[in-house]
Amino acid sequence: MNSATVRNLLVRGMLAGLTAGVLALVVAYFLGEPYVDKAIGFEETHASAHEHEVELVSRSLQSTAGLATGVLIYGIAFGGIAALAYCFLLGRVGRFAPRAAALLLSACALAAVYVVPFLKYPANPPAVGNPDTIGKRTTLYFLMIVLSVLLAVAATLLGKRLAPKLGAWYATVTAVVAFALAIGLAFAFLPAVNEVPSGFPATVLWRFRLSALAIQATLWGGFGLVFGELAERLLNPRPLSAAAAVAAPSRP
Repeated sequence: MNSATVRNLLVRGMLAGLTAGVLALVVAYFLGEPYVDKAIGFEETHASAHEHEVELVSRSLQSTAGLATGVLIYGIAFGGIAALAYCFLLGRVGRFAPRAAALLLSACALAAVYVVPFLKYPANPPAVGNPDTIGKRTTLYFLMIVLSVLLAVAATLLGKRLAPKLGAWYATVTAVVAFALAIGLAFAFLPAVNEVPSGFPATVLWRFRLSALAIQATLWGGFGLVFGELAERLLNPRPLSAAAAVAAPSRP
């Protein structure tokens, strides 16, 4: 793949990430923000008088412009990174068409980057979590992401190496089982975090976590569909029909 193609795919990846970010923003605003407000209300109700702090940024600004800025910038950034990964993997891991490769990459990235770490350290709304342990919790979460991504890469390489001996199906099953076992060991050895305050509504916590999962699924799913279509048109352009070729003006 030449540099011009990589550059074109990078631009398309960022555009697809922006589009997916818009979709995720809609989901975040209508599904996630109501439960953030409920969690903040719980926190304010149970905070003592000296714990109340002056808001530097109003809640209305956080839930609109702040949310949009964060989600859209994240979408553009991850879209560019995913496009570069797509350029590297296309043709190296199976013979997939551009659309199928984009969807497969999105599904695997969603699982490795978000779902697996989410199962060990799920997202929490405001009022859940001790402020004194935020550094430890952040470190553990990013460590889980790194482990998940590295193990996913290792499982992919294992499956590719076993494919000539076992065939594509059994090699894939073996790689998935090996990944699951390794992730299970990571779950067992990494410390658990449970800092939900007593009295916090279980429904709010559960639905907030579901909304966080829905946001990421929308983001990665939207990226896979949009980027797959753009990559397909770039890498496999449709030939002009006979009528269109005749109607097209000839250049001198």
